[in-house]
Amino acid sequence: MRPQGPIFVGLPHLGPILIWIFTRNGMSGWCEGPKKLPWCPLHKVILLVWTTIYSVMGYASYLVWKDLGGGFGWPLALPLGLYALQLPISWTVLMFFLEADNPGLALVYLLLLYGLVVSMMPIWYPINKLAALLLLPYLAWLTVTGAITYHLWRDSLCPAYQPQPTEKDS
Repeated sequence: MRPQGPIFVGLPHLGPILIWIFTRNGMSGWCEGPKKLPWCPLHKVILLVWTTIYSVMGYASYLVWKDLGGGFGWPLALPLGLYALQLPISWTVLMFFLEADNPGLALVYLLLLYGLVVSMMPIWYPINKLAALLLLPYLAWLTVTGAITYHLWRDSLCPAYQPQPTEKDS
C-alpha cells in the first residue's frame, strides 16, 4: 500500500469524529424504552458497523485512485467525484440517524445516498472489481439502516403503528 492508503482509509472517519465532538451528549434514544423496534441493534453495534463500513469504503476508494494512476486528473473525476459527493451525505445520514433524531430527513438522505452508492458500482467495476464489490456491505448496511429509519419515520407519523408496551414490560 502506498503512503496515501491510510489517508484514504482514514478520511471517511473525519465526519463521524466531528459529529461526535460537537454532539456527544445528543445521542437520540430511539432504540431504547418500551417503544423501541424489537430488532433494532444497540448503538455500539451501529457505531462499530459504521466504523467498519467507512474503513472498507475508504480502502475501496484508494484502490480506484491507485488503479487510475493516482494524482488528480480527469480520469478520476467521475469515479472519485461520486465518492466525494456521497461521503458528506453519508455523514449527514449518520448525524440525522444517530444524533438529531429526525428519521424523516435521514430517510430522504438515505435514499439519495443509496442511489449514489449504486451508481458508483458500475463505474468502479471496470476500474477495480474488488473496490466495486467492497461497496456491497455498504449497500447491505444502508438497507438495514433504511429499514430502521423507515419504521422510525412511519411510527412518528402514525402512532398507531408504534409497538405498545405489554403488561410484562410494565
